[in-house]
Amino acid sequence: MREGSLEAPTRHPLDWRSDTFWDREDLERELERVYDICHGCRRCVSLCESFPTLFDLVDESETMEVDGVAKADYQKVADQCYLCDLCYMTKCPYVPPHEWNVDFPHLMLRAKAVKFREGGARTRDRLLTSTDTVFKAASIPLVDVTINALNGNAGVRKVIEKVTGIHHEAPVPRFHSRTLRKQVKPLLRPAQPTRVGETSGKVALYATCYGNYSNPDIGADFVKVFQHNGMHIDVIEKEACCGMPKLELGDLDAVDRLKQANIPLLAKLVDDGYDLIAPIPSCVLMYKQELPLMYPDDADVAKVQAAFYDPFEYLWLRHKGDALDTGFTSELGSVAYQAACHQRVQNIGPKTRDVLSLVPGTEVTVLERCSGHDGTYAVKAETHDKAVKIARPVVRKIDQQAPAHFTSDCPMAGTHLANLADSVEAAEHPMTLLRKAYGLE
Repeated sequence: MREGSLEAPTRHPLDWRSDTFWDREDLERELERVYDICHGCRRCVSLCESFPTLFDLVDESETMEVDGVAKADYQKVADQCYLCDLCYMTKCPYVPPHEWNVDFPHLMLRAKAVKFREGGARTRDRLLTSTDTVFKAASIPLVDVTINALNGNAGVRKVIEKVTGIHHEAPVPRFHSRTLRKQVKPLLRPAQPTRVGETSGKVALYATCYGNYSNPDIGADFVKVFQHNGMHIDVIEKEACCGMPKLELGDLDAVDRLKQANIPLLAKLVDDGYDLIAPIPSCVLMYKQELPLMYPDDADVAKVQAAFYDPFEYLWLRHKGDALDTGFTSELGSVAYQAACHQRVQNIGPKTRDVLSLVPGTEVTVLERCSGHDGTYAVKAETHDKAVKIARPVVRKIDQQAPAHFTSDCPMAGTHLANLADSVEAAEHPMTLLRKAYGLE
């Protein structure tokens, strides 16, 4: 038997269309096998709540082995997994091509999917993961102002906690009727793109639900920075949710519907010469990894995958070809940068750090621990307390540094950490920092 982690990990397609995938008994056998391997290793205990939950179940059982854990409790482990993939990418020595073939995140996804198909989900979870519907409704003029005011009222938030289980102190998105698309439309102007390496210089920005409705200002930052560097940038006029919220819920049929809506549109843009970027790492990951693993034989999915880039990966590729303007006019000073999990697992390296470090007088400190953001599973008040506990190492480092700027690739993770930290008032998107470094208004 060979030692693990001596070769690059191989990610197998998700066999979600087979009958075996949905078979409860087969699932439980695989869960028992993998849980036993994890119990004997325990390298991932510090990553998230899935592993402490599993190890507590084992240690508190009569046998103190996995065979002593009730199969009805297996799902408790899966419910704590947010599909960040860090165990697969950074810790586990038994990922394929190792013969034990452990893919913990996708096994947890399978458990979520079987649970959803057998019993569905709470109305609250179905609603909150229907981001297109919720965000559009909450961003209607005047409705957005009302919802934002209610979400800022402590008494109302306590009522919401009782009804939905969302902790009254947990930060929630703000909504804007002046969406990203509306704000950037006057800024768009044609440019003659120049190919540099694998990049075409002609870019389509996938706004994302969160970016379009809850963090629209970053759209202007993207447009200004890319245009400043001589690239042609457009904003995709109409797309559906990438499907990541539904994936985390285990609703693979909804993911399939969203794929059917998005992929033809994105594939046509690629055919028209566009490269694709998005401001939210989870959306980029969905197109670069999750959909290709769900549809390994779909040519259009593969086409979109090849054309989709993390935005700072894209800028770094341009820089390698001497096509990125490094004539910055403003220093950033100290920057605390939390590398979002869905950016780290793209295997592109710390490109956000690398680009920001090009700015003179800038020192970027990388924070790689989990933000503790609860994702779609903040169904009980105590889960917010667990999220706070997980986030503490990052928060301590932020407060110790007291940086001039705090940033994260993921606006949701950044908002959560800024809410907990004492030394920073808010998180800024890395593209906002780059726009400031260029002195662009």
